[in-house]
Amino acid sequence: MFERRRVLLCLLMLLFAPCVWAQQAAAAPQSLRIAAAADLQPVLPAILAEFERQTGIRAEASYQSSATLATQILNGAPFDVFLAADPGFPQKVIDAGLAEGPKPIVYAQGTLVLWTRKDGRFHSLSMDSLRDPTLKSVAVANPEHAPYGRAAQAALEHLDLYPMLKPKLVIAENIAQTAQFVESGNAELGLISLTSAVTPRLSASGQYVLVPRDAYPPILQGAVIVKRPSTQLAHRFLDFFTSPPVQRQLQAGGLAPANK
Repeated sequence: MFERRRVLLCLLMLLFAPCVWAQQAAAAPQSLRIAAAADLQPVLPAILAEFERQTGIRAEASYQSSATLATQILNGAPFDVFLAADPGFPQKVIDAGLAEGPKPIVYAQGTLVLWTRKDGRFHSLSMDSLRDPTLKSVAVANPEHAPYGRAAQAALEHLDLYPMLKPKLVIAENIAQTAQFVESGNAELGLISLTSAVTPRLSASGQYVLVPRDAYPPILQGAVIVKRPSTQLAHRFLDFFTSPPVQRQLQAGGLAPANK
């Protein structure tokens, strides 16, 4: 009798174990890892917090230059979504068979500005400030790694300023570090993203002027979903990220619509 009860108990445990495991899986916290271009650092945290509030899915972002993030993903870094400042970098991930394709989703367009501290000597800031012969230093992102760096170099070349300013350039790893260089006074002027310039901190401490749009190629920002077990969650995030309310939030934070 005892042996029969033990067998019956084992059968019941086998029968109900999948239900328990399913409940535990459903109760387990869901999360995503986002590889985000450095220009998104001022605007993305609030968006991720709202995504978690609405869905219960936690999303954490790592901010680097787009080239650095692409290299990390190609080397196996466990990101679920790649939000780049240039579609070319996520395209490399697609071409390597590591992301859904055939092309990245263009979600916004970056804007380049010239920024300086209010307590600096360029009180009447303009693009002509770059022609001042007494100018000592200009911070830019590394054009080899950062789309904003390429845009900055293109703008300086378009304005016939690059040969004169090249010895004065202070090269940062990404656009967020570029803003840090000029904000800290390690550079007198900086070619930074509008997303950084309109933050409360930089708005209080500095001033900016827009770099003419025709001086540099469009800084189109592209997104892809990396092929991982969490692909379904990644789709939910990207649908949320490209929704009209979030697009308006991106615009308020300094990113223009992709088709502007």
